[in-house]
Amino acid sequence: MARTVLDKTVLGVIGGSGFYQMKGLTAVEQLELTTPFGRPSDRFFRGKLGQCDVVFLSRHGRGHRLMPSELNFRANIFGMKQLGVDHLLSVSTAGSMKEELRPGDLVVPDQFIDHTCKRPATFFGDGIVAHVSLADPVCAALAREVAQAAGEGGTTVHQGGVYLCIEGPQFSTRAESNLYRRWGASVISMTAMQEARLAREAEMCYAALVLVTDYDCWHESAAAVDIGEILRVMRLNVEHAQNAVASLARRIGSRVRDCACPSALRDAIVTDREVIPSAVAASLRPIIGKYLR
Repeated sequence: MARTVLDKTVLGVIGGSGFYQMKGLTAVEQLELTTPFGRPSDRFFRGKLGQCDVVFLSRHGRGHRLMPSELNFRANIFGMKQLGVDHLLSVSTAGSMKEELRPGDLVVPDQFIDHTCKRPATFFGDGIVAHVSLADPVCAALAREVAQAAGEGGTTVHQGGVYLCIEGPQFSTRAESNLYRRWGASVISMTAMQEARLAREAEMCYAALVLVTDYDCWHESAAAVDIGEILRVMRLNVEHAQNAVASLARRIGSRVRDCACPSALRDAIVTDREVIPSAVAASLRPIIGKYLR
């Protein structure tokens, strides 16, 4: 497997509900980008955590203006790519589908189930076809670093598990919640699956950090999902997540990428290079440029 040595790691962080800023980010500049896929959720904040370059984006926009189905996932990830991000961490809240994953815990999932139906989830089309592997949608090396960083603050961290992504914006019915448990889901939320798909196409190392806020509605001793309680637990967890990101930035610094992530597209583009429309090739150059030489 190829080993990619980076002069400088650029860590991208997409923050979910309640995670609207990066504590400790210095030398901050705000960047408003345009992409071939439209406008991202908000401005990007670029700065430093220690010696690591970090790019932060508020997933739902500051003030939480965008529903999960309204998010322009392609613009968000493409903007990260334009800014040189090679490691991407998705931070989100979720409901627990297992007794042992308690509200207040953190989870670093390693698998996903996509149960959405309205969301573009690829950069390709319009004359170019690519099929990347998603058998293992998370970069195992980055996920280990995330779990270790998250555990430094004394919070309970669970490494591994299945993230079920639903369309929303409503929470599940009790029948659905019990069905999802039979599917083997560990946590349930509404956003990270498309980010994982697109990060793989963009050849980023990707991992997710999930803040457990509730037991969904399957748990007999818990009330139905209540947004007020979710927000209360979320506020308690956000500081843990911010500390985990700061620790992760210290950990990864300059590192060797000896995973398959940097070459995910190498054999995935099946379209004859001679027939790829020039305008499409130009618009996707940050992602596919090295394969068109």
